[in-house]
Amino acid sequence: MKNILIRWALSAAAIAGAAYVIPGIRVEGNGIIAVLVFAVILGLVNAVLKPLISLFSIGFIILTLGLFMLVINALTLWGASYVAVNWFHIGFYVDGFWAAFWGSIMISILTMIFSIFIKDDDKK
Repeated sequence: MKNILIRWALSAAAIAGAAYVIPGIRVEGNGIIAVLVFAVILGLVNAVLKPLISLFSIGFIILTLGLFMLVINALTLWGASYVAVNWFHIGFYVDGFWAAFWGSIMISILTMIFSIFIKDDDKK
């Protein structure tokens, strides 16, 4: 449980970093709460929708040698922003595909870097 909370906090930090650096991604209102809730929403979208989208677009993924996954990541970030703003009224906005594209790349890189410093309890 402790490991999940640490990963959630590090994902939220990566999301906050992307919102700070990438033009077109912005947080309005209570920033800390918005980023933390958006991290949960993005995690759920990645857990539920991303495998389905990947399955249905496996042909494009193979054809582009995996580069289409960047598009899928951008679409999930953009979709999670839509869900956060319109369903949960959280002020986390992604203003278009290219902002989502560069934001998803930055979030992925930061999350990967942060994951280096976390030891897995399962790998004892």
